[in-house]
Amino acid sequence: MSVLTVQSIKKDFGIKEVVRDASFSLEAGEKVGLIGTNGSGKSTLLKMIAGLEPLDSGQIVSPSGSQIVYLPQQPDLDENLTVLEQVFADGGEQMTLVKEYEHLTEQLAQAEGDMDALMARFSRVTARMDAIAAWDVETQAKIILTKLGIENLDATIGQLSGGYRKRIALATALLAEPDVLLMDEPTNHLDALSIEWLQSYLARYRGALLLVTHDRYFLDRVTHRIIELDRGDLFTYSGNYSYYLEKKADAEASAASTQRKHQGVLRRELEWLKRGPKARSTKQKARIDRVHEMQDTEFKQAQGKVEIATAGRRIGKKVIELHHISKSYPHPSRTGANRTLIKDFTYLFNPEDRIGIIGGNGAGKSTLMDLITQRVQPDAGRIEIGSTIHIGYFDQHSDELQDSLNENQRVIDYLKSVAELVKTSDGEVITASQMLERFLFPPNQQYAPIHKLSGGEKRRLFLLRVLMSAPNVLILDEPTNDLDVQTLAVLEEYLEDFNGCVIAVSHDRYFLDRTVDRIFALEPGGNLRQYPGNYSVYLDYKTAEEATEKASELAKQSRKAEPRSQQNASSKAPPAANLIHQTSANHKPRKLTFKEKRELETLEAQIPQMEEEKSKVEYTLYNNPPEGFTELQSLSEKLAMLSEQIDTSTERWLELSEIDA
Repeated sequence: MSVLTVQSIKKDFGIKEVVRDASFSLEAGEKVGLIGTNGSGKSTLLKMIAGLEPLDSGQIVSPSGSQIVYLPQQPDLDENLTVLEQVFADGGEQMTLVKEYEHLTEQLAQAEGDMDALMARFSRVTARMDAIAAWDVETQAKIILTKLGIENLDATIGQLSGGYRKRIALATALLAEPDVLLMDEPTNHLDALSIEWLQSYLARYRGALLLVTHDRYFLDRVTHRIIELDRGDLFTYSGNYSYYLEKKADAEASAASTQRKHQGVLRRELEWLKRGPKARSTKQKARIDRVHEMQDTEFKQAQGKVEIATAGRRIGKKVIELHHISKSYPHPSRTGANRTLIKDFTYLFNPEDRIGIIGGNGAGKSTLMDLITQRVQPDAGRIEIGSTIHIGYFDQHSDELQDSLNENQRVIDYLKSVAELVKTSDGEVITASQMLERFLFPPNQQYAPIHKLSGGEKRRLFLLRVLMSAPNVLILDEPTNDLDVQTLAVLEEYLEDFNGCVIAVSHDRYFLDRTVDRIFALEPGGNLRQYPGNYSVYLDYKTAEEATEKASELAKQSRKAEPRSQQNASSKAPPAANLIHQTSANHKPRKLTFKEKRELETLEAQIPQMEEEKSKVEYTLYNNPPEGFTELQSLSEKLAMLSEQIDTSTERWLELSEIDA
């Protein structure tokens, strides 16, 4: 059943036709990826479907009562709300009750107001939450926020960075569980672990999904259909991104072959026409008319591809040397305390290095880049840069972009401020205008003001400016954010032949696999560990390390296990250290809050119910499977969902149980 139908829609901004006579539909549970070059109109199309951008013509139809949720690249949140308040802001009765419950528990914990009235109100709220299963919403919200790296649920939105705001908006969209979920670059600002989790979550998501993303692994593993937006036209490919690449290449080869055949036939017909046949017979007249029709036939030219071919610069043996550097900043939530991001790190970069830097959000990746480029100075240690080194820095925050961009400046003038003539890698000298064309900026766009460009086009323009300066050390801080997959593919090819050192901070697993041969992993406490190989090899190392640690932990637990009688005997005569610990007011173990106790009780009741339901589904699947494919798929999805819910709920129960122990 279709949950969304787009019928003959059109959108034209005057200087650019975004879509013309576009039609497609989304089926229930379908996962679709929307791709296209920067500036092709992907975000505009999502906004049109969400009802935020008017249509010039056509219509968008969805069943009565269905819910569509749109996650933009730059979400607009209420800065005065806390994280939990924002997540529950528009969630219907369930989330309204959860908000009220959170407020009441805070008042009860602080003994504020009329306690009898508060308890009566609290009883009514909890009874209603039991009746409509609102506890599930609260638990799920905390699980999702934790998986996305949001730990301080009481922080106000105004205190958080843009990356954290995007995550909160993402959590809000997921919790809404709409019939149609529209997502514009959901993986931006997420680290690799969060992307892995989101990828698994969306693969099991029951609603329909239409997403724009540059993450090619994400597209491959989540989507089942690709829609390409190419100069106003939509093309559909029934498969994931790898299938799209294969079929796209076939389609382009077929179109080129058709055009060559057309040109060959037309050439022969024109030669016949030049001989001056007279249209005395019906057949001759028809042939002449056909020649004229063939002359009028227009073929859509193949989509242009970004070409990167800037000249290199000599690089000496001494590149960048880091000697015992350390860097700390004031802790955001502990007054007077410092947070160490990098501790006693030494590394001597060489001219052929291809380094990928990874770590959680806030781990210090951008700080390391700022140290290398000497934008900030280390607290300890020293940094030395070779005399021949010229650094090109592609900044994820676009600080240089904002500083160098005059929004009213013409595109070509912005580039000419670096160089009017460019020497390419093959020795050819071309103009700035020709270089812009190689970067998919056609002549009419080159003379338009910069503010007419999309966010992705501005990033592509800034990348071109960085490369035109002919760096021999290229630092890329989250280069995949806002660049389309076509540009990324060409950038990856360029880096393979780049004559110099490349240092890349990225959460894009595909990009790291293609471009780096060593991983620097930033870990808590400022430790920076090195792993040889690309990102996939790093994951193999981490999996092996975790397996070893788990085996060691299990061995420790088995050694600690004692018969109950021995435990009771030992408890009668506690060691002196325990007596000291029990009487020390400064070392009291943390107790569960009132709210956490309620959550623990709820989980203890829910987990057995979910396990029982899972057993029933398994019995049906394995002993009495339905004959219809739809019913079988539905049961399989339900089993996967129950398994995930049991795992996450059990994980939370163990966490709370340890505090309660």
